[in-house]
This record gives sequence, C-alpha cells and structure tokens, in this order.
Amino acid sequence: MQEKPDRRSNRERTETTRAALIQAARALFVAKGYADTGTPEIVAAAKVTRGALYHHFADKQALFRAVVEAEAAAVAAGIDRATPASLSPREALIRGGDAFLQAMRAPGRTRLLLLDGPAVLGRAEMDAIDYAHGGRTLREGIAAAMAAGGREALPVDELGAVLSAAFDRAALGIAGGGDAGNYRQSLKALIQGLFD
Repeated sequence: MQEKPDRRSNRERTETTRAALIQAARALFVAKGYADTGTPEIVAAAKVTRGALYHHFADKQALFRAVVEAEAAAVAAGIDRATPASLSPREALIRGGDAFLQAMRAPGRTRLLLLDGPAVLGRAEMDAIDYAHGGRTLREGIAAAMAAGGREALPVDELGAVLSAAFDRAALGIAGGGDAGNYRQSLKALIQGLFD
C-alpha cells in the first residue's frame, strides 16, 4: 500500500511545529518554572527534534518570550471583547479591568506574566510586551476617559503605568487566594475617583 504524501504546506508545518513548542513550553514553564525547565523536556513534550526548536527559537529564553507574548495577546483579546465601542470611556475602563482580572485567572498566567516574565526577560522587555498588548488598551481607555471628562488631564503613560501596577497587584492578590470581589470593587473605586 502506498503512503499518501503529506499535503500540508511548509508554512502549515512550520506553524504547527511552532505552536506545539509554545504549548509544550507553556505547560512546563507553569508546572516547573523557567529555571527548572530544560529544552530536552520541551522538545520531548512537543514531540519535535531539538533542531526544530532551534530552527524556530534562538534559545530557551526566546521560546519563553514567545509564550509570554501569546499570553499577553490573549489577555488583550479578552479586554477587547469586553469593551465594545458603545461603552462610555469610564465604563470601558471598569469592564476592561474586570476582563483583565478574569483573563489572569487562566492557570499559570499570573506566574508567566507577573512573576517569571520580569525575572527572565527583565522589566523593560515586559513593559514593551505589555505596551503592545494590554497596556495599549489601558492607555487608549485612559486617553478616551480624559478626553470625555472635564477634569485636568493627567499624563497618560504615567497614569497607565500606575493603573497597570494596581491591576497586576490585584491579579497577584487574587491568585494568592484574595477576595476577587474586593479587588474588583477597589479598582472600580480607583477608576471612578480618577474620572469623576
């Protein structure tokens, strides 16, 4: 019996391999942490060769960055879904904050984005990743709320950094067993106080 040729394109095979590596690495980084995860484990879990790993990623840190980037994109997508253009800017910030906290409840996400990410990639690179994803949505929301409000405008980037830190701290608190409702209520009061 003659085998059927693999009709997937090179691009499809490349995307499949890359996705398998990211998925396997994510699971291992969450279970064991970045430092305790070796590339042999990753390639075994992804069912690819070591050569395939290094074809797609320069090293383990580059693979970790891809995992973090995917997580940050997933958080931003959740925020975008929760904040349609029909909302007032203040309501969009409140709902976006709730969506952020909900998205951060995905198993392992808090560890990847808020603990291991800064330790492995550094604060500047994590800030750049955040700015390209969730930080972008937060800053857009702040700018819209400032434009709609009657109070003195505050510096958007700096206010975004401060609010982002508050949201991150709330996500860490919730991941540590804190009361999600209390954190949500506190963040809502903070946002309302800024734009009243």
